Amino acid sequence: MMGTTSWSWREILRREGTKIVLTAISLVSFLLIWWGLSIYLESMKLSYLPAPDVVFEAFLVSLSGDPLTHNPLLNHIIASLNRFVWGFALAIVLAVPLGLLMGGSKYARYLGMPASEILRPIPPLALAGFFFAAFGVLYGPIVTVFYGVFFPVLYNVMFGVRSVDPILLDAARTLGASRLQMFGKVILPFTIPYLMTGISIGLGVGWMVIVAAEWIAAPGGGVGALILSTYTNGMYDYMFVGIIAVAILGILTTSLSRLLENKVAERMGMK
Repeated sequence: MMGTTSWSWREILRREGTKIVLTAISLVSFLLIWWGLSIYLESMKLSYLPAPDVVFEAFLVSLSGDPLTHNPLLNHIIASLNRFVWGFALAIVLAVPLGLLMGGSKYARYLGMPASEILRPIPPLALAGFFFAAFGVLYGPIVTVFYGVFFPVLYNVMFGVRSVDPILLDAARTLGASRLQMFGKVILPFTIPYLMTGISIGLGVGWMVIVAAEWIAAPGGGVGALILSTYTNGMYDYMFVGIIAVAILGILTTSLSRLLENKVAERMGMK
């Protein structure tokens, strides 16, 4: 037993060690390529790609306040995160039950699909101007994020419900399960992976949308507003600070969704 346990720990350490080493190689390679490109472009009198150390110095300065608005980076992040969370939460609250309904009822699907098929191909940014005009600069970015996140979640949930194996449903009916029990024990667990896929897609779309929406208007600041203002003033080092902030926020929210997916899967006995 001791030998088996020792082997298991060695296997875990070997696997995790390999993962850490490969991750470090990837990150170092990325930084070296970035550094090399910035040096080359600088030699060509092109300054739009600052070196990593220059961006890091700008990041430290931004913690106290960017050079244009003197708004600390954390305030920009909180402003963008607040708009993102409200838009994302609203999309989840509406898209999940609608997806379950449209996936489980052909009548709801016939009623909802025509309108959704008309709206779904329209890029959120194409409607951003309308959203700002209709809801104002305060709620316009939130509604734009909502629109971008809504359809990936809706269609993935609907597809998940429609993908439930009919044999499982028939078996549940044979065992005397009620409609509520079939939903809780068969349909919902089967749909969870599809929901999480929709959430992952929605997270990516949401961060792209919020940055672009803040280019139109962002009262109180925002990462998108920081990127646009520093770009138009040729402050590319601060522009990259905003870009990196968006990347970090995207990674953190995606990691949080994966953690939630694992917890839900464990709670429902799927892992």
